[in-house]
Amino acid sequence: MDIRVLHGDITQQDVGAIVVNLFEGVTQPRGATGAVDSALKGAISGLIADGEIKGKRGEATVIHTLGMMRPKRVVVVGLGKQDSFNMNAVREVSGDVARTLKRLGVERAATIVHGAGIGGVDAEQVAQALAEGALLGAYEFNRHKSKGADGKGVQEMVIVESDSAKLLALERGVATGKTVADAVLLCRDLANEPANHMTPTILAEQARQIAREQNLEVTILDRPQCEELGMGSFLSVAQGSAQPPKFIVLRYWGDRGNPENSLALVGKGITFDSGGTSLKPADGMQSMKGDMAGGASVLCAVKAVARLGCKVNVTAIVPATENMPGGSATKPGDVVRAMNGKSIEILNTDAEGRLVLADGICYAKHLGLKRVVDVATLTGAIGQALGSVRMGIFGNDQALIDRLIAVGDEAGEFMWQLPLDEAYKEQVRSEVADIKNTGSRGAGAITAALFMEFFADGVQWAHLDTAAVSRTDQVRGHTVKGATGVPVRTLVRLCQRMAS
Repeated sequence: MDIRVLHGDITQQDVGAIVVNLFEGVTQPRGATGAVDSALKGAISGLIADGEIKGKRGEATVIHTLGMMRPKRVVVVGLGKQDSFNMNAVREVSGDVARTLKRLGVERAATIVHGAGIGGVDAEQVAQALAEGALLGAYEFNRHKSKGADGKGVQEMVIVESDSAKLLALERGVATGKTVADAVLLCRDLANEPANHMTPTILAEQARQIAREQNLEVTILDRPQCEELGMGSFLSVAQGSAQPPKFIVLRYWGDRGNPENSLALVGKGITFDSGGTSLKPADGMQSMKGDMAGGASVLCAVKAVARLGCKVNVTAIVPATENMPGGSATKPGDVVRAMNGKSIEILNTDAEGRLVLADGICYAKHLGLKRVVDVATLTGAIGQALGSVRMGIFGNDQALIDRLIAVGDEAGEFMWQLPLDEAYKEQVRSEVADIKNTGSRGAGAITAALFMEFFADGVQWAHLDTAAVSRTDQVRGHTVKGATGVPVRTLVRLCQRMAS
């Protein structure tokens, strides 16, 4: 979908449909919606009076113009209550609209800027959110279907603005929104790929492709190099797979003269998780192709940050491997040693994400990076605690945690902080090694985070457990079934804030 900005009158666009909006409770439309209502001889206000149009968020009413206007149809979308309107509402509405227009067979559409009138929103921000929502809401993963894409859907969306003073801001917002959405869509593609089409080697090639496109540094460490560095924790997960592990490092230098303005993004890159020797149940195991979603998100975030030219240094680190129950696989009770020398008793080989992240965090410290955010589909326990609405956030630096929560709220990727009390640490202490990779039955997300805290000493560190939000089986707003691409938008906004 191509999205562009045009100076003009929404009622005069030669398109298959135009999109206008209404806040809940408004009885007489004004602004651009009012102008469309007048052109339709009061059709919108009549439907409001009849109770057919209420303005509730997600509501979409299609009106055929029957020759009264150049556009063939008008879609009136509800924005919900004005006092709760925000950029996430714009994303959700825009995603819903994209699918509504596809159902109508509309290829060219025009829209006004949602909330720019009585909503009083910033033009650049709303244009970014509109572009993000439309592109993300229209997403489909169908590359393995014999017929491929059906060719239907909106090919062009024009944002029409009558005030010429707002055009530059709208264009900037659309450009940013398209860049961020492109990164999220790539992340979704990577995480939706079947595991035979997304091995560690293929994921490493994706990192090389991003590096070529954006002129970034990329380093791929193979097994011998990882052995030389002492990455016994990471390599213990790779032992049972016929696929060679790849330790991926992608670096963007946006502020090379200021090494303190740097961020490490460490992403879990388990391209398929069978559970290893501690084999998972067969039911639902197919979704474990997406256990590398954290790794995909950090690679794609760096791609977007580079394209935006943010003045910040960002390093993505992705320890990538399969977790398989081969004859040489790690066994429960085995003891391995991580890059920092700490010994780990492996009680459950299905608690493998923390093992690869441990060496990922150690490698970030090896590079001299002092600020680390890790992203992982780590525990089922986080879904038990928070459901599928918020990801869990943990860490040892409250300022970094607070900043991530704030930018997550802006991006519409919500978090909730969980504790790392000292009393929980007893659950991950081992009798035969320094630590063990699982705790007791309760507080599973917390003990997983505490395990990684043993490797984050000396750095500002935050951990995002995205296990319950990285995939969805629902279609709503800008999210569709499959991989969500969370938290690419949050990571990009964090880097933008660091750059400013």
